[in-house]
Amino acid sequence: MMHSQCIAACKAVFIMLAVLTMAFFPFSQPVHAHTYSASFTTLTLTKSHTWMTFAIDELSAMELTYGDLYKRDRLDQKQFDAIRDRLESVIKENLTLHINDKPVPWTHVESFELVRSDKGAKVELKAAFPPVSAYEPISMIDNLYLHDPLTNYVNLLSVNYGSQSNSAAIAGKDRAWAMTLTAADYAGLQNDIEKQPNTDKLQTNGQKTQLSDVEHEKPASGWYTFFELGMRHILSGYDHLLFLLSLLLARQTFRQYASLITSFTIAHSLTLTLTVLDIIHVPAWIVEPAIALSICYVAVENMIRKQVTFRWVLTFVFGLIHGMGFADILTEMDIPQKELAVDLISFNLGIEAVQIMIVSAVLPLIYLLKRWKYSRNVMTAGSAAALLLGGGWFIERIFS
Repeated sequence: MMHSQCIAACKAVFIMLAVLTMAFFPFSQPVHAHTYSASFTTLTLTKSHTWMTFAIDELSAMELTYGDLYKRDRLDQKQFDAIRDRLESVIKENLTLHINDKPVPWTHVESFELVRSDKGAKVELKAAFPPVSAYEPISMIDNLYLHDPLTNYVNLLSVNYGSQSNSAAIAGKDRAWAMTLTAADYAGLQNDIEKQPNTDKLQTNGQKTQLSDVEHEKPASGWYTFFELGMRHILSGYDHLLFLLSLLLARQTFRQYASLITSFTIAHSLTLTLTVLDIIHVPAWIVEPAIALSICYVAVENMIRKQVTFRWVLTFVFGLIHGMGFADILTEMDIPQKELAVDLISFNLGIEAVQIMIVSAVLPLIYLLKRWKYSRNVMTAGSAAALLLGGGWFIERIFS
C-alpha cells in the first residue's frame, strides 16, 4: 500500500512539473516576457494624400526578412541596409490599403529608417497613398504573421482625419479595418500633413468584411478590439500567468483568495493606467526582472511556509510591478485623449476576464488537491518548478 501511494505521489509531482513546464515555458519560442510582435500604424487623411507611418520592432523586422545576419537579437545599421529592400517588399505585400473597394499602391516612400531609443530599436516606414474622397470607403488589411501560429501579432492603429481621430487593435484572424468619410468629414480634411490636428473620433471595426459593406456607414467603435487585445496580452504573458498560479498554490481560505485577487487587480490596474498616461515611467530593464523575482519570492514562500497570512499585501506590491508590464504594448501607441479612457478600460477588462476564467478553473482543482494527503508534496513540486522558471527568466532579463 505504501509503495503504491509513493508511486501515486511521484506521478502527481511529475504531472505538475510537466504541466507547468509546458504551460509557461513553451519550447517553440524563446523565453521572453511577452510573445507579442507589435507594430504601430498611423494613417493621416488629407485632401492631397493618405499618409501611412508604419513602425515595427527590430526582432520582428529580422523575423520577417530572415535578416539576422549575425545571429543576434539586435538590428544594427549594416544589417538594416542589407534587409531594407526585402523588408519594404514584405510590408508592401502584406499591409494593403483599399480605397473605393480597390487596392491602391503607395505613390512614394517618404522615409524608411532604423530608429533607436531608450525603449529599443524599431524600423519606421512613412509612405504616401492617393487621397480618399467623401463617401469612398477606405480600409486597411494587415496580413503580417497571418499564417504563423507561433507569433501573437498585433497592429495598433491610429487614424487621423481633420479634427477627428480614433484607434483600433488589429489582431487574430480579423485583420481588416474600414471606414467611410462623410461629406462633413471630408470638408474638415486639411491639404497639408503638417496642419493635421490629432484629437478624436473615428469609428472602427475589428471584423473582416466586404469593403462595399461599409460604403454608407461607419463601423462600430474599436473598444472591443482593445478588450480582445487585453485577453491576448495576458494569455501570452507566461510570467503573469505563472505568478497568478503560484499565488493560488498555497493553502488559503476562500476569503484570502478573494482578497489577494482583488488586491492584485487594483494594483496592476493602477500602475497600468499611470504608465499609459505617462505619469510614471519605470524602464523595462527594471520592471521585467522584478516580475521574474516576484514569481521566485512567492514560490519560495509557498515552499517554506505552511501557512501564509496577509498575502494580499504582498500581492498588492507585486501587482504594482506587473501593471507596468501589462502597459508595455500601449505606451508607444498614440491613443486619442477622448478615447483613452474607453480603450484603457476595455484593455484592462480583457485582462480581468482571463484572470477570472483562470481562477474559476484552477481553484476547484486546488481545493480537491488539498484533500489528498500528498497535496503538500505536489504544491512544493509546483512551486519549485515556478522558482526554476522565474529564476531562468530573471537571469535572462538581467543579461539580455
